Amino acid sequence: MVAIGDSITDGNGSSIGRDQRWPDHLSRRLAPRGVAVLNAGIAGNRLLRGGWGESALARFERDVLGQPGVHAAIVLLGTNDIGFPGSPFAPSEDPVSLDELTGAFLQLVEQAHARNVRVVVGTVPPFEHALQGTPFEGHYSPRKEALREALNDWIRHTRAFDAVVDFDAVLRDPAHPAQLDPALDSGDHLHPGDEGYRRMAGAIDLSALLGEQAVEVKQ
Repeated sequence: MVAIGDSITDGNGSSIGRDQRWPDHLSRRLAPRGVAVLNAGIAGNRLLRGGWGESALARFERDVLGQPGVHAAIVLLGTNDIGFPGSPFAPSEDPVSLDELTGAFLQLVEQAHARNVRVVVGTVPPFEHALQGTPFEGHYSPRKEALREALNDWIRHTRAFDAVVDFDAVLRDPAHPAQLDPALDSGDHLHPGDEGYRRMAGAIDLSALLGEQAVEVKQ
């Protein structure tokens, strides 16, 4: 299976050289089933627009569907589509709309299902105070939070995907849902730390990810 996403899938904030990214943890869970995990996360990547690498829409064929033996994909995107416009990363860009985001997700699903590839989509984790105190502060605003919540509501309730994994519910602070749980935060209020990534992988339903075609490897 392929994990496609941005820096959260790429593993920013995890311990360097210790394989603590959520795709690493997922790989360990899937190993007994004989399933490999390809990490196609690119820091700064977006669903709709390029800049830090091609957009996910542009690279989905190559990085996901074109991989030999691919059976399923987990898509975790939207953080940078929402956060970049108006921030130091893209100060002159207009905000993206909910319709644009949902339309892009549906395009990915259509492409994947045409190739018999299952699609699991993750909700967008919270990022209030993201990069606060750095030159890149500005990722968060109340308007962006409202869009994140609207997108997550759509992801949770649409029937277009084969399954949904609620990363937002896993990572958010129960007392302040717009921000990461301090115990799971790497410290920049945008990326999880090692424990956050471990919990993300643990929240993925393997049966839903792999579907009925998955076969346990007998030891």
